[in-house]
Amino acid sequence: MTDKEQNEVFKQWLGNYKALLFKIVRAYAFTEEDRDDLFQEISLQVWRSIPNFRNESAVTTWIYRIALNTALRWKSKERKVITGSHELDHKVAIKTETPNARIEWLYEQISRLNEIDRSLCLLLLDDLSYKEMGDILGISEGNVAVKIHRIKKYLTDQSKNINVVS
Repeated sequence: MTDKEQNEVFKQWLGNYKALLFKIVRAYAFTEEDRDDLFQEISLQVWRSIPNFRNESAVTTWIYRIALNTALRWKSKERKVITGSHELDHKVAIKTETPNARIEWLYEQISRLNEIDRSLCLLLLDDLSYKEMGDILGISEGNVAVKIHRIKKYLTDQSKNINVVS
């Protein structure tokens, strides 16, 4: 694959899936600076992965897997300055709008979950099937179902303790 082909695929994927990437970034990074750093790290990893994509899974599954794994690694290590032979010149501004209290509450609750449950919430918000979620996270459909049931119960219990105004 040539650099030009790789860049074209990257532009297409970034255009089609940036909302998905923003959800993951928002769930794992909590300051604007960290969100920018994590988005750039995920973007770089997606770009690097393009030559390895063999169409054995959906592009969405591939990108989710890369983004979630990158976010988990990023969260557990100190931020590094990325240097290499290729620089990404694709900057995407993360819009900061007036926050909706319900959405802010939901992201706050999601941030309190363990890493697997947090990832499941994001996948659930994107309406992926249990099979797709299991494929992305490397767990069984049955395990996905049990975890989602517990997450929904947790969120329901937490919502009874607050009064969110939109």
